[in-house]
Amino acid sequence: MPHSPTLPTPLLAAALLLAAIPSARAGAAADPLGLWTGTLVADRGVCPETRAPSTLQIGTKRIAFTPADGSQILLGTRDATPGRFHAQLLLSDMNHKPYPMVFEGTPDGDSIRGIYGTPRCRAHVVLTRPRENAIAHFLGH
Repeated sequence: MPHSPTLPTPLLAAALLLAAIPSARAGAAADPLGLWTGTLVADRGVCPETRAPSTLQIGTKRIAFTPADGSQILLGTRDATPGRFHAQLLLSDMNHKPYPMVFEGTPDGDSIRGIYGTPRCRAHVVLTRPRENAIAHFLGH
């Protein structure tokens, strides 16, 4: 009977744990669920604070984009078009005219590239998953 190598119990447990944890580097198109962050870069106009991170939250049915992590939250519903994320918020300006805020995003490898726009601003953003080591977090390090 051939001898099969076995891993010591702690190594086996760690190997099984690592296999069960989804890769943090999984492509956006493969598994977009969760939090994504990035910093807006103004292309033109007056845009929100560009030093503060923006957050995209992707759920199974809904998405939310918070530009410059401010108080305005753009909401959207996941649609049948894979790889497209759309969120919006419609406000009124001081003259009671519509003031739309829109986010459009698409996966690009391990990130999501997006455009944020209002009547006064156009900015782009590259969103990535927050840096976090899943195994270290699990082990309490």
